[in-house]
Amino acid sequence: MRPTPAPKTYRVKSFGCQMNVYDGERMAELLAQQGIAPAPEGEEADLVVLNTCHIREKAAEKVYSDIGRLRRDDGTSPLIAVAGCVAQAEGEEIMARAPAVSMVVGPQAYHRLPGMIAEAVAGRRAVDTDMPAETKFGALPARRKVGPGAFLTVQEGCDKFCTYCVVPYTRGAEISRPFAEIVAEAERLVEAGAREITLIGQNVNAWHGEDAKGGAIGLDGLARVLAELPDLARIRYTTSHPNDMTDGLIAAHGDNPKLMPFLHLPVQAGNDRVLRAMNRSHTVDSYLRILDRVRAVRPDIALSGDFIVGFPGETEAEFADTLKLVDAVGYAQCFSFKYSPRPGTPAATMADQIPAAVMDERLQRLQAALNRDQYAFNRASVGKRCTVLVERKGKLPGQWLGKSPWLQSVHFEGEAAIGDLVEVELVHAGPNSLGAVRVVGSPSRA
Repeated sequence: MRPTPAPKTYRVKSFGCQMNVYDGERMAELLAQQGIAPAPEGEEADLVVLNTCHIREKAAEKVYSDIGRLRRDDGTSPLIAVAGCVAQAEGEEIMARAPAVSMVVGPQAYHRLPGMIAEAVAGRRAVDTDMPAETKFGALPARRKVGPGAFLTVQEGCDKFCTYCVVPYTRGAEISRPFAEIVAEAERLVEAGAREITLIGQNVNAWHGEDAKGGAIGLDGLARVLAELPDLARIRYTTSHPNDMTDGLIAAHGDNPKLMPFLHLPVQAGNDRVLRAMNRSHTVDSYLRILDRVRAVRPDIALSGDFIVGFPGETEAEFADTLKLVDAVGYAQCFSFKYSPRPGTPAATMADQIPAAVMDERLQRLQAALNRDQYAFNRASVGKRCTVLVERKGKLPGQWLGKSPWLQSVHFEGEAAIGDLVEVELVHAGPNSLGAVRVVGSPSRA
């Protein structure tokens, strides 16, 4: 690799989960701190960061396709950094297979990106997939500009070791950020314009720490403290694990008015034998009892989840149990995926891998049921009055788009501005969004 001019512009492309979105935003802030500007729309960047996700099917192959697409007509490429979970899992392999890549940096080391860029400019390729004991967050710049909704990482890593999942290997063990550090970042986000904060982590409800008085505190207590920020209107959290749904967190859905009526609680399958094979450590019954308890304190809560179809050994009868669970819950939203083997995970070497055609057919049936229930939830919302947080302009003149308390996309027309909280009546439901009209006489709460 030859020396190259220092990059003046960058582009960060993030894939996958909310954690990656947060990490991508933080890397962009790091680059801006170095005097590197975002590339104008439609123009090539001097530096491209591919912030990868290893959860999706054929994640590594897609990375190499993206790298190939960055090759210019004259045969050159920008400086390329591969970051995220694929980088963590396959760092040396990426360097061997993709000579165009200058840097490979794991999700626990991206705060070192400026130094790696200096190495690349000097003509040296760099790999950093360490999982240092010290937190990376103290090395990141203060957040200065955000939208009306912002992500805030409070927890990273996973100790659950589900047999299909690479997260414990790519993100490391569960760690909780210190309470004071989280509160300080939340205050900066609100000062920068955030009206809604989503607390994120691989197992966000496993977060724990000590409050300002040295007392033990969990996610419910953290949400209670953040609710005291006067200009913060809404709090959400994701992604949760059923084993970490504490009594306090369940109660918080009933007594913290800023905690939105939405719970994303992945179950993954509706059959106990499959759950044991996945090492999920909960049962269908224990999962349903958690949902019952949450609904008891917040009857209007919108429920969301994750499902994997075609896990090794899954029979047609066991898949039918998953459909029964979907029917019993009535999810407002859901994510569903075909099982895809990840190298190094126990499930990748299990017997009875399910044929692709069988998985395709099961996924179609599952998604049909989930789409049915999402549409039903939206239709049941028609006639409700609620507050919408305005996020952006719509496609039509005078139209605005925002989110309801139940995380539905809502569009309406009238006077508003990004960041306003607008009272509306929901008047029309589609499969993926709702139409609304402003409640006459209701002011925007800017």
